[in-house]
Amino acid sequence: MEDTPISIIGIFVAVILMFLVPFVLLADRNDDIAQLIAQNATASFVDEILKNGVITSDNYERFMNTLNGSGNTYEIDMKVKILDRNASQKYTQDSQQVGENEYYSIYTSQIEDKLSSVGGGADKLVLKEGDLFFVTVKNNSKTLSQSIKNIYYKIKGEDLHIIVATGSGAIAINGATS
Repeated sequence: MEDTPISIIGIFVAVILMFLVPFVLLADRNDDIAQLIAQNATASFVDEILKNGVITSDNYERFMNTLNGSGNTYEIDMKVKILDRNASQKYTQDSQQVGENEYYSIYTSQIEDKLSSVGGGADKLVLKEGDLFFVTVKNNSKTLSQSIKNIYYKIKGEDLHIIVATGSGAIAINGATS
């Protein structure tokens, strides 16, 4: 009779280990797959833009569809730093460099406006050699694994666990003008 409470506790621990641990590991594996999808989609999107020098509405839409195919929703932040060569250049026959090259930035909403044919955009944003392109992808939806890990991270005092992918690079070719 004295072993009955210990046996019941042992059964509960065994049930937890048999069902809860595999469930948590499966949820963690789903996050790993979503992270891999986000990283690969971001890398191929950035590589295509760096290779062609053009952001088109088609490749941006493909990028978003690939991300959404993982079952999560994502916040996409893009930034293009456009090189304004010698902003204070004299426009005479002997064009001399007077000042330094400057960059000005355009951000996600401005890029999306240029890619949207509804807003009068051209369905593409043509970049030139020396421009810089940055993309950051963060998930908005909380997965089961993130919820479990965030409980632990809050107790430990660390940042919350989210799926993040980044990509950036310098444009090495002038984009098509047609």
